Amino acid sequence: MKFQIGFDGMKDTELTPLKIQHTDADTPFLLSKHLQSIFSKLPTYQPIVVICVGTDRSTGDSLGPLVGSHLNRTTNLRNLHLFGTLDEPVHAMNLSDTVDKIQRQFDNPFIVAVDACLGQVSSVGCIQVADGPLKPGAGVNKDLPPVGNIHVTGIVNVGGFMEYFVLQNTRLSLVMNMANVIGDALHSALRRTQAYAPSAKTALQID
Repeated sequence: MKFQIGFDGMKDTELTPLKIQHTDADTPFLLSKHLQSIFSKLPTYQPIVVICVGTDRSTGDSLGPLVGSHLNRTTNLRNLHLFGTLDEPVHAMNLSDTVDKIQRQFDNPFIVAVDACLGQVSSVGCIQVADGPLKPGAGVNKDLPPVGNIHVTGIVNVGGFMEYFVLQNTRLSLVMNMANVIGDALHSALRRTQAYAPSAKTALQID
């Protein structure tokens, strides 16, 4: 899997997918480090947009809004633009409009899409980071626009049958714990990336 990054926008860099159980002791560090390695290769002037997809009306599908609300409580993150919280969720009814708004508002944004998904029994509780757009609604047969340069997903329950019922009956404890891990990792990765990045003024200095 590849995506274009770098100041000249011409360098292809391999993005190795990450899949890790959220309860592992090393997960917060490894997830943050993985995300930081992606963000650190972006131009400092490129806006980072995080879209947290989901709804608070379904326990399993509330992962995205929970991550958004977690990030929304964090301050002093410059160059971060957040869409999708418990108070203002991004879901099937407004996803297309939100994506259009982002494309109008920002110049070449780097979009991180966050959402819940269903998977195999052995994968429940895993967090995944992968290249390319998220395809929200695929697990419940909804035709929604793909979104994201990369996507972060949490496998909240088992897929393959009665998906709406499964999402409605997902344990809130699992979803909240996963949301906290993802939110903390995103915040840490962005904070560390910004701490080490040169300021715009420094980057533009000419000797």
